[in-house]
Amino acid sequence: MKYMGLDVGDKTIGIALSDPLLITAQGLKTLQRTNIRKDTGELISIMDENQVNRIVIGMPKNLNGTNSIQTDKVYQFKEKLENKLRSTGKKDIELVFWDERFSTVIAENVLIQADLSRQKRKQVIDKMAAMIILQSYLDSLK
Repeated sequence: MKYMGLDVGDKTIGIALSDPLLITAQGLKTLQRTNIRKDTGELISIMDENQVNRIVIGMPKNLNGTNSIQTDKVYQFKEKLENKLRSTGKKDIELVFWDERFSTVIAENVLIQADLSRQKRKQVIDKMAAMIILQSYLDSLK
């Protein structure tokens, strides 16, 4: 089984997957958001293809730990994804939140150090942030 990491934004969802031993996270793709039905359907297809049994969703909080407007949006996204999972008979999939503060900043710094152009960074930043969220979660399990 594998875990999936998500960096949920208004326009995109960064997606990462763990290895089967739950040691490392790899960026998979950046999903361009269309509507909740298609977005959740795409995620479930990826889960099925990769035998995912847990989803780690980055929880955006303010630096002081309080909720932000984006926090509420991510809570709503999680509820809709849970409903879609239940309606498709996938009740065993666990969804957990993980603090994502600084994940995008870290991803941006890594990509700058790799000397990627601004345009290329924009294409992979969400996938990289999802990878950082998932790797942080995996590291906490050790």
